[in-house]
Amino acid sequence: MKINKQLVFNLSLAFLLFFVIHFLMSNRIISAYYQLNIYLLFINIIMATSLNLVNGFLGQLHLGHAGFMAVGAYVSAAMTTKMDLPFLPAVITGSIAAGIVGLLIGYPIFRSGRLGGDYLAIATLGFGEIVRIIFVNTQYVGGASGLSGIPRYTNWPILFFLTVATVLLIRNFINSSHGRAVLSIREDEIAAETMGINLTKYKLMAFSIAAFFAGLAGTLYAHYFFIISPNTFNFLKSVDYLVMAVLGGLGSITGSIIAASGLTIISALLQDFGALRMVAYSMILVIIMIFRPSGLMGTKEFKLSFLEEKERR
Repeated sequence: MKINKQLVFNLSLAFLLFFVIHFLMSNRIISAYYQLNIYLLFINIIMATSLNLVNGFLGQLHLGHAGFMAVGAYVSAAMTTKMDLPFLPAVITGSIAAGIVGLLIGYPIFRSGRLGGDYLAIATLGFGEIVRIIFVNTQYVGGASGLSGIPRYTNWPILFFLTVATVLLIRNFINSSHGRAVLSIREDEIAAETMGINLTKYKLMAFSIAAFFAGLAGTLYAHYFFIISPNTFNFLKSVDYLVMAVLGGLGSITGSIIAASGLTIISALLQDFGALRMVAYSMILVIIMIFRPSGLMGTKEFKLSFLEEKERR
């Protein structure tokens, strides 16, 4: 059986990172503030990577990703706080609920095959606001004040392994025959349809998978931060994830990881500067987009040249 040396190397680095951070957290070398930001960083990686599946690999404009995160967060939190159910069923149900909502939203848009783009942007923008307003007016989950008292089930091993699983599953999907069909739609829809690719099927598939993982991120978020409110998942939250996906490179999983990590770290380091933090944050984004309009990685993935040479041999 052929072994992918690049994948083995990447996983080795990932698990080394896991044990280093686990050691630092266990010995309280990292402060509580930076621990919180590490958790937020990995949740952002899930969100940026899943959003890139639609905006980058599928080539459609999605502006309501935080809405799916809200669905996963509220469904899972209601199950653990209101129904006293275990964490695992809540995670699975919350993620699936977000995926189903993705199907319900995507089907009317994609059923004609060639609709998307601006239509999807408008629909997902409206969807995000509809979800927020529904939760604002639902007293069962706390209404406008939010749902509190959520048990903290999200810990470092669970968060790390689910983040790695998300990245690997999306990567494998892109490299599969289904993923190649999605990429062909991005390049030329007419040519893809001529070759027998079902546009509706593959657009809906990518969109619902992205929604599923956004719901997963929502479940992890809710069960770490104790409290969630509708305004946590507003339009600006979706814009944050869109910036991460665009900055890293539309069509690059590695780029999404780098951008989500970099922007989360920058935001944490500039926290003490108040309003100046957002000015500096915005300036960094403007400078990067001027000199790298295609994003940090473009459509490329991180690969080591010596490993590529060995693979070719």
